[in-house]
Formats: sequence, structure tokens, C-alpha cells
Amino acid sequence: MKSKLSSFKGLALAGFAVAALLIVAGNAWSQAAWPSKPVKIIVPFAPGGTTDILARAIAPELSRVFGQSFVVDNRPGAGGNLGADIVAKSAPDGYTFLMGTVGTHGINKSLYSKMPFDPQKDFAPVTLVAGVPNVMEMNADKAKALGINNVMDFIRYAKAHPGQLNMASSGNGTSIHLAGELFKSMTGTFMTHIPYTGSGPAMMGMISGTVDVMFDNLPSSMAQIKAGKLKAFAVTSSQRSAAMPDLPTVEEAGQLKGFEASSWFGLLAPAGTPADVILKLQQETAKALNSPAIKEKLLAQGAIPSGNTPAEFAKLIDAEIKKWAPVVKASGARVD
Repeated sequence: MKSKLSSFKGLALAGFAVAALLIVAGNAWSQAAWPSKPVKIIVPFAPGGTTDILARAIAPELSRVFGQSFVVDNRPGAGGNLGADIVAKSAPDGYTFLMGTVGTHGINKSLYSKMPFDPQKDFAPVTLVAGVPNVMEMNADKAKALGINNVMDFIRYAKAHPGQLNMASSGNGTSIHLAGELFKSMTGTFMTHIPYTGSGPAMMGMISGTVDVMFDNLPSSMAQIKAGKLKAFAVTSSQRSAAMPDLPTVEEAGQLKGFEASSWFGLLAPAGTPADVILKLQQETAKALNSPAIKEKLLAQGAIPSGNTPAEFAKLIDAEIKKWAPVVKASGARVD
């Protein structure tokens, strides 16, 4: 009897051991299997802007590493809220990510009276991809015709001709828009705001002379500045950019103490996305951003690569929401 009982116990233990091994193996297989199909990175702005440039810089490297296509999908509208909302409401399965911005996850919560998503509760931060300064710039021909050569010239002209200059942005609530609103507030000037669906379309307006001034992200304006089509006056960051060290800050050039309006861009997933998937993507994105080829390319365009941890990125988002709330209120900017 004891022998049979011992045999039964032995079989039972063996069964449990096999089951445990199968569970462990199954978990390992499921983790190793991601991604088993193409992964989508939604850019909530039109092609050609910095958000798009950064997404397309890392997508090929991620495709190579993971053996699956990382496809950039542009979904512009509502200052980035349209594309961000698509990701917020997507299945948290590791196949849809957002290239979020300071606009979608730092500014819009204070700027928009109604938000279709919560920038913190509805997303799982993956990693900060890069930080960039904005640059105050004009159509070069228009600046020459009006005799505007620097920030102080611009302020004088704008004050003498209120409403005669218009200001382009990549959309309501973007850092490009809010940088301009902050400038207007601190200088007592007025320019008519003309929002586009992204930095790329806004840039076409600038080059054609349809619009006069923009506080664009430096990477998406660099080529046109170097080509002489745009006249750059200053960067909006607190320090000069290593990519254009001769360009002063707005604070320096405009005698505007405390002026600072930089941008940042990072990958986010729908809340509930498996932690192991987020960690894998963060680690490989960090490696890509620190590879000599991509790092040098981004630095040359004025972007500062990051690749920080999900926890560090979450802390940044929290700090940025708190930072921009009083700035939005003081500027008087509001989107209903």
C-alpha cells in the first residue's frame, strides 16, 4: 500500500514538475515571440517634422534588431491629440506605439478644455528618444524686405505693426505653438496664429512666404536655414545649441529673462502593455540612439539623443505637465 501511495505521490510530483516546466517554457516562448508581426509607430503629425524625422531614424534599426517591420504611420490632427488617442485606445499587445511629444504629453492637458485621453493614466512610457530646442525663424526674403535681422528688430517691427505678421505652427497646442504664445506674452506683441497639421506643411508655408515666423523644432528647420531660405534669429532653449553654436538664445537676443521653450520626443505604449515588451523596446532603442551613426546624425540636426528608462521618462512627463500648466495659463492660450 505504501509502495502504491509513494508511486502515486511520485507521479503527481512529476506531473507538477512537468506542468511547471511547461508554464515556464510557455512564458519564455511568448516573451521571445514578440514581435511576431509588424509593429506600428504612430506619429501624431504630418511627415517632415521632427517627430517624423526621429521616428524614421530609429524604425529601420528596430526592424533590423527585432526581425519585424517597424512601420511609421502619420496620423496628424488636433495638436497631436488625434494620433495619441488612437494609441491610447489600441490593444496593449506591443504592436502599437506612439512617438509622443512635449505637446501631447506635457502641454495639451493644460491647453485643451477637453482631452480624449489622460497623458499619464492611458499610456506606459517606454523611453525618451531625444530633446531638441526650437528655433525662432522667418522667411528669409520677408525678413530682408522688412529689415528684420534679429530678435530685437522683430520685436520692434511687431509692436509697430500689430497683427501684420502671422505665426505658423505645427498645430494647436504643440511646443511650436506655445513657444510663440510665450514669446507674444513676454514681448507684448501680436501675431496671428496659423496652425498647420504638422511641421512639414508649416515649413512649406514658411518657404513659400504664406506665413512669416515660426518657432520650429531645430532638426526640421536645419536644412532650410543652411540653404538660406529661412532666417534664424535664436534658439528657444536656455542654452545655445551645439549644432548651431553661433545662434543666440531668445533670452540673450531678445533680453527676455527666463524665456525657455524646448521640445522633447519619446516612445509610449498603451497602458497595460506587457512590461517585458516595454523593457525590450527601451533597451534596443537606447542602443540604437547611442550607435555612432544615429547619434552623430541626430546631434548634427540639433537633437540630443536619450534612451532613458521607462521610470525616468514617466518622471519627466510628470514634471513637464506641472511645468507647462502655469505657462499655458499665463500665456492665455486655450483650445476649446
